[in-house]
Amino acid sequence: MLWAARALSVCGIAAATPAVAMPPNFADVAPSPQQVRWQDLEFGVIVHFGTNTFLGLEWGDGTAKPSVFNPDALDAEQWVEAAQGAGAKYIVLVAKHHDGFCLWPTEESDYSVKSSPWKGGKGDLVAEVAAAARKHGMQFGVYLSPWDRHEPRYKDSAAYDDYYESQVGDLASHYGQLVEFWLDGAGSGGHVYDFPRYVEQLRVYQPNTLVFADVALFDYGDIRWVGNEDGFIPYENWNVIDRHGPLRWRPAEVDTPLRKGHWFGGVDDEGLLKSVAELMKTYEESIGRGGQLMLGIAPNRHGLLPPSDVARLREFGAAINARYGNNLVRGHHRTDDDNRERALDDNPDTFWSAPAGSHHANVEVRFDRPVTFDRAMTLEWLEGGQRVRQYQVEVWAGNGWKTIARAQAIGHKKIDTFEPVTATRVRLNLLSTTDAAQIREFALYDSHFNESPSRVKAGAAVP
Repeated sequence: MLWAARALSVCGIAAATPAVAMPPNFADVAPSPQQVRWQDLEFGVIVHFGTNTFLGLEWGDGTAKPSVFNPDALDAEQWVEAAQGAGAKYIVLVAKHHDGFCLWPTEESDYSVKSSPWKGGKGDLVAEVAAAARKHGMQFGVYLSPWDRHEPRYKDSAAYDDYYESQVGDLASHYGQLVEFWLDGAGSGGHVYDFPRYVEQLRVYQPNTLVFADVALFDYGDIRWVGNEDGFIPYENWNVIDRHGPLRWRPAEVDTPLRKGHWFGGVDDEGLLKSVAELMKTYEESIGRGGQLMLGIAPNRHGLLPPSDVARLREFGAAINARYGNNLVRGHHRTDDDNRERALDDNPDTFWSAPAGSHHANVEVRFDRPVTFDRAMTLEWLEGGQRVRQYQVEVWAGNGWKTIARAQAIGHKKIDTFEPVTATRVRLNLLSTTDAAQIREFALYDSHFNESPSRVKAGAAVP
């Protein structure tokens, strides 16, 4: 992690075949089936644990002795269950950070758990986390830092390429299906990596794994870094971006730690733990802006997440469910249109389609009684690409439609927030689309519902 001093050097390779013509514009680019499946996961955690934990460091320099790594109560299932308490669907383990210490018994180096006193040098933390994840129904991925401050071969690019490629193959072939493979961009200072070779090795064993990388690795990354570690996507968020000409579907993943400024544990300061309100803001500005949230969690020197962290993750999950667990559209609207119902049925596996060839359309919801809400959630069906270019959420004001939210991109999921309003008719007005729009869900929520379910309807009353 820790993306400061980003300076990756990427080697080039000559094309063996004539270049394939790229799609002429953004509207023609669609995600792969693997990207569609990954975007539906929405929320994951990344675990930092290693020699840095025992030394109270964020960036180790590669000189720590393996003997410092000796957790006395490590429990990977506790990590997984805590992450699930927040609602996370996948977990990525930092198998090697920039200090070079490996959390599995790699044959390429003695600088790993096999040289530590933990489990008498017989431990394999990658295997333990992978097994715990699968036992509890989570998907598993790994982070393998290209920058290595310990390995002597790092000074020789060709020799280090052999070393890193071997580690990629090791992780890709021995720990089951990987949902995500992280390539961090920190450090490196002019070092030349053979990234095409690394990714080709990964693909031998893991053809469906998505590669997370900065735009410096545009040709090989399937997921892009959002540009900050503060937990938000600068809106508007489009899944298709360009770099030196080609266009690619590159959804954004937002990484941010649970404890402010700390990816690794070992620093006991409860004041650094983010509040539920801060985490909910992160949720709405990441997942709620069509991106993926990757929350950093950090076990302590015992190999356990601190009780306060576990509690905060559970509180975060409860807050998400409280705010977004009661879709007001579900069961309370009236419709006689089967197509429209697919956008209102609270089932993301179905979708409403606008008329073929259309470039604007709307989905209207009619209630049999006034409903108060302050949030709208819209999911776009993306298998054909991101088609919505401008839209409004509107309520009927008796003699016309009143706009309560307006934006451009929807993407995987868009949450619009506004002052509470009460209405019997609401519509999603798609003002501009590149082709016939397809909407998986249009839902409405009252963020105060669980604070006082029987509260008097507030906001500007609209018939």
